[in-house]
Amino acid sequence: MLGSVLAGHFILPGNGFTGAHGSLPLSLGAGPTLRAAAGSVLYLALIALLSLGLATALRDSGATIAVVLALLYIVPILSDLGTMDPTWEHRLQRYGPMTAGLAIQATRNVGKLPIGPWAGLGVLAAWAAAALLAGGLLLRLRDA
Repeated sequence: MLGSVLAGHFILPGNGFTGAHGSLPLSLGAGPTLRAAAGSVLYLALIALLSLGLATALRDSGATIAVVLALLYIVPILSDLGTMDPTWEHRLQRYGPMTAGLAIQATRNVGKLPIGPWAGLGVLAAWAAAALLAGGLLLRLRDA
C-alpha cells in the first residue's frame, strides 16, 4: 500500500492531477489518504479472516472459494442489475461484506456512501468474526 501511495504521489501530477485542476497532492499525511491506505490493509486482513473461518467450517477448498466469492460478489452484482427495490438495494450495500468493507477506501463524497468508512469496516469485521466463530465451533464439535 505504501508503494502504491508513493507511486501515485509521483505519477498523478504528471497526468494533470494538480492544484490548478482542483486536486490535492497525494500524501500519507492527509487524513482521508491515510485512512484509505491503512483501511485497505485492514480490509484485506479481514477478508483473509473471513476466508479462514469459512474454510475451517467447510473443510473443502473448492466449496470455500465458491462461498467466499459468492459472499463478496453477489451484492454488487444484484445492485448493478437494478431490478430490486431501492430500499433493499441500499440495505444490501450497507451490510454486504465487500461493499461495506470497501467504504474505507473512499476519500471523497463520503456522505454519499450507503455506510460510513469505519462502520463499513466494522460490518466486515462482524462477518469475519461470525465466520471464525462458526468455523471454531464446528471444528471443536466435529474434530474434538
